[in-house]
Amino acid sequence: MTVPQPDSWQTPAPLHPTQGLPTLPRCSLIPTPRLLSGLAGWTLFGLLSVVWPELTVWWLLAGGLLGACVARDAFALQRRPPLAAGRVLAPALPLGVWHPVRLRFDNPQPQPATLTVFDHYPSAAAECADLPQRLTVAAGGWIELTYRLRPLVRGEWTFAPVQVWLDSPRGLWQRNDRLGEPTTVRVYPDFAAIARYLRLTADRQETLLGIHRRRRRGEGRDFLQLREYRIGDSLRQIDWKATARLRKPIAREYQEERQQTVLFLLDCSRRMRAQDDALSHFDHALNALILLAYVALRQGDAAGLHGFGGERRWLAPRSGPGMLPALIDGVYQLQPTLESPDYVEAVRLLLARQRKRALVVLLTNLRDEDQDELRPAVALLRRRHRLLIANLREPILDDVLEQPIHDLSQAQLYATTCHYRLRRERVQEELRQHGAIVLDVPPDRLPAAMVDRYLDLKRSGRW
Repeated sequence: MTVPQPDSWQTPAPLHPTQGLPTLPRCSLIPTPRLLSGLAGWTLFGLLSVVWPELTVWWLLAGGLLGACVARDAFALQRRPPLAAGRVLAPALPLGVWHPVRLRFDNPQPQPATLTVFDHYPSAAAECADLPQRLTVAAGGWIELTYRLRPLVRGEWTFAPVQVWLDSPRGLWQRNDRLGEPTTVRVYPDFAAIARYLRLTADRQETLLGIHRRRRRGEGRDFLQLREYRIGDSLRQIDWKATARLRKPIAREYQEERQQTVLFLLDCSRRMRAQDDALSHFDHALNALILLAYVALRQGDAAGLHGFGGERRWLAPRSGPGMLPALIDGVYQLQPTLESPDYVEAVRLLLARQRKRALVVLLTNLRDEDQDELRPAVALLRRRHRLLIANLREPILDDVLEQPIHDLSQAQLYATTCHYRLRRERVQEELRQHGAIVLDVPPDRLPAAMVDRYLDLKRSGRW
């Protein structure tokens, strides 16, 4: 699978709209409301003939004419060839984003075709708007309709053939056809939102995401060059030998160290099933993971993944532009499980696979009872790696504390929330004392917070 660059992620792959004729057999004919209304009128006419027997002949004559018209209409519809149909859809869709889907219908017959259309999208994984639709295709012509689709579950999903109810010439019958071929799409984490974030950041600060390498005086680890001393430089930067030789203050200039490693430790346990908006905490974590991986790869670093908590997934750290598609392919089908997280086991497996020092980014949802289990896990990691814990905080906690208090129940809820947050903050403070960097932010702010902290570490050289 090849994932395009962010600027082209929104461009759908072209499909031939007329490809694929119906592959399923046509169903039996269905009477329309018009036919049912005619039959109801004829039945009422028969009741009248009971009261006035002289109307019986006319009732029988009307029945014969109606039967002949109905039979002829059904015969004409049954003999009519189906339309050609095709679906134009991007092969990769971002999660939680409304996306247009186009359906095209070709009518090669010399008569117009009136039909009602419903597309069998994967209803378990998406929601749609603007379906069903009713339209008329001109004789020998074609028509396109568009409806909107929003994927809600990541993974690989299949669209069944389009369902079409084709009207008979007189509108008395409908034929249920299945047109076109099934279409398989992949639903990825919200790369569209990531692309928008990247463009917004570039407008605000063009060098934030490594588009232009930033050089900072006295920061970084890799030596770059010698230059004249400037006001604000650290005394540690002065090169005394060059200063004595040139008889003026000379300072060393450094650049950010490259070819480092960012390793994501992704929690796939039941903790990440929490959901505050259209996306779960796990989906927010994947969005932040992909964004930070993109930034790290642009900075020349390597990125890798270790999943734990019921779903074990290992992607060895690699650098280069090909790693981002591999990373997205490796996580787009991951779903949080019902198991509990085992931080110590996850750390031991990571240490056995990753010998080189790395920035380990733990994406999880901490609880106050995790203190006893996290303490030995952090102690194991800090011996060889730098640990950044990205904790997703439930936005409802902030909402409760911002609400005014009017009665006893609200006061009790406020006190309980404060107590819960205090216990969580104590756990986070203890983790900081053990050498971990802890981020505690709402899910929608996690991507920006992780990127900012990563760049701070790159600038300071405290990897």
